Amino acid sequence: MDRDRNQQKGNTSPSVDDILKGSAHVLTIFRPSAINDLKLFLKRGRPYLNCFATGRERPAKPEEIVRQLYVKMLMDDYGYPAERIAIEKPVQFGSAVHEKAADIVIWDKDDPNTAFIIIECKKPKRADGLEQLKSYCHAEGAPIGVWTNGGETIILHRQDPNFFRNLTDIPKASQTLSEVLAERWTLTNLAEHNVLVKEQTTLKKIILDMENLVLANAGVDAFEEVFKLIYAKLYDEASAAQGGKQTRYLQFRVGGATPREFKDKINQLFDAAKGKWPGVFLEGEHIDLTPEHLITCGSALENVKLFNSNLQVIDEAFEYLSVEVGKGKKGQYFTPRHDIDMCVKMLNPTLDEYVIDTAAGSCGFTVHTIFHVWGNEFTANGPASWQAEYARERVFAIDFDARSIKIAKALNLIAGDGRTNVYRANTLDPRGWPDEVKVGLRPRLARFPRDAERDRWNRENFRYFAFDVLLTNPPFAGDIKDSRILHQYELAKKPKGGKWQTKVGRDILFIERNLDFLRPGGRMAIVLPQGRFNNTSDKPIRDYIAQRARILAVVGLHGNTFKPHTGTKTSILFLQKWNEDPDAGPLCPRCEDYPIFFATSQAGGKDTSGEYVYLSDDKGRRLYDLHAHPMVDHDLFNLRAALADQRDQRLSAARTEKERAAIRAAYEAKLPFVPDRPSIADAFREWGREQGFAFCKGDVE
Repeated sequence: MDRDRNQQKGNTSPSVDDILKGSAHVLTIFRPSAINDLKLFLKRGRPYLNCFATGRERPAKPEEIVRQLYVKMLMDDYGYPAERIAIEKPVQFGSAVHEKAADIVIWDKDDPNTAFIIIECKKPKRADGLEQLKSYCHAEGAPIGVWTNGGETIILHRQDPNFFRNLTDIPKASQTLSEVLAERWTLTNLAEHNVLVKEQTTLKKIILDMENLVLANAGVDAFEEVFKLIYAKLYDEASAAQGGKQTRYLQFRVGGATPREFKDKINQLFDAAKGKWPGVFLEGEHIDLTPEHLITCGSALENVKLFNSNLQVIDEAFEYLSVEVGKGKKGQYFTPRHDIDMCVKMLNPTLDEYVIDTAAGSCGFTVHTIFHVWGNEFTANGPASWQAEYARERVFAIDFDARSIKIAKALNLIAGDGRTNVYRANTLDPRGWPDEVKVGLRPRLARFPRDAERDRWNRENFRYFAFDVLLTNPPFAGDIKDSRILHQYELAKKPKGGKWQTKVGRDILFIERNLDFLRPGGRMAIVLPQGRFNNTSDKPIRDYIAQRARILAVVGLHGNTFKPHTGTKTSILFLQKWNEDPDAGPLCPRCEDYPIFFATSQAGGKDTSGEYVYLSDDKGRRLYDLHAHPMVDHDLFNLRAALADQRDQRLSAARTEKERAAIRAAYEAKLPFVPDRPSIADAFREWGREQGFAFCKGDVE
């Protein structure tokens, strides 16, 4: 308060945060030291600063803060001298001078009267101005345009009056544009310039930019085309990582290629990806974008590093692309990956157990189960033989949505090194399963050696299975009205009289169906609407569950978990199927009275608009873990323990003491900003060990 009073008297200079009103933390493209170098002062009661290029005093408005920081970056990082930098240069349109001016112009080094780069600066969080920048580049004939708001940057190369493509970076003062276009990148270069970390953006945001630039008017299926490009780029990164001692340069780069040359190169990558990871695309499928549209999309994606330890980068993009036209209309949404990790940690699948998701979506549950068994790391180097064998032999998934199956197959194929057990089928109606599904799932059918008739019936009808672990988030919306499906389920009968109902909630049938997928002693986690736990009318469902399984836990998810798609309150039910026969499966003796673990998430990792809430450092910048993922702020599992696991993994893989020292330093630098709060998964595992649950023994992580 004293500081505010002194500032009103003119005795104290304002800070950058004062001017930006708390949004200084979004200036992520600039170094903190550069922000500290801004010298603000009061003049006639208003904040001013001195321009780094001209020395002139300028009103320190939010947009000016961004401009001056960019000017400083041009001078310090790119080596541009002050004489090549113009501020507020009037733009010439034909014979007339436009009333507006370009924020920053870099003059050509060989022609001081010709614009080389035009930069349009906006105040933090503002998103307009891209078309204005293009018009300035057209008018001045500048080959490069830069748009920035201090947190995001779009760099465009104007190749002709009607065509712009993205650039990874602008040339340094000593470089030509041709030299930048001709640069060849390795995975190391990609990691250093990864725009997701460098600008703290998301693949979803990049795809939105691609839609605005190209996809909305390209006359193609945006999901299909982006999926093909990501498939090709994943292959390119994997091939570069698996090149052995010989350095392999990335091919998914525009460089100086013409649109036709670039399309030919990407189609070659796409064909090679289909060969390595088959079964996702049809024979003869190719990229349908025009060469001009493709080069714009390719240049937007080329500096995105897709491979990381959990593929959340890709999941988020596919969720955005597919929910509105796909699963969202049926009441199923991609489960946030930290919620999935909580479930996996609580049920703790092991290397010798068979796992399935019967409403798999993009296979988040199965992919994260694979990561868990592998040791929670996934890289472009590809799996070791034992890892690939586990992924392709022990992990299964079913979903009916064609687009989700494409995503799921792709992720599981990569994990399984070319093979997967992901099937497209209606889980609730096995009578209509295609032969491929029956052949793939037949080995996991439950056998009844003492009842030959029941065993024969089951092998014909695919009703009962012998999976050890099932994790799923079935669709909520819509009722099943098909009597041929309803008559297969006990929960489709009326509580009194036993007659069949005319319609039943889809998730209710999934409860019964999923229990049939588990062997005796098998474990399950299923996401359900909260009403199933509370409504008096749903008591028969709860009774049915209690008859067939022990209720291990009920975890109430935060109300923002599935926003922005739905605000439906949900909980996760954890079960273990009753079993008193040690030869049939893990023991879970039937009992009438037993404790149940209850918990409710207080920090769900999303805000009311459905955006992820990330941890941040003392400068307000997003905090990244040791695998370069932004860290979501939640209480589902212990974040400090997860960070320590990453440290230990990286230390075990490090080859020199210098590398190990850098890993320890990075860990120690992040630790003060990671909360050490009680978490649900860790509390459950400790409680489960006290209860004697075999799957809770050993380390929590």
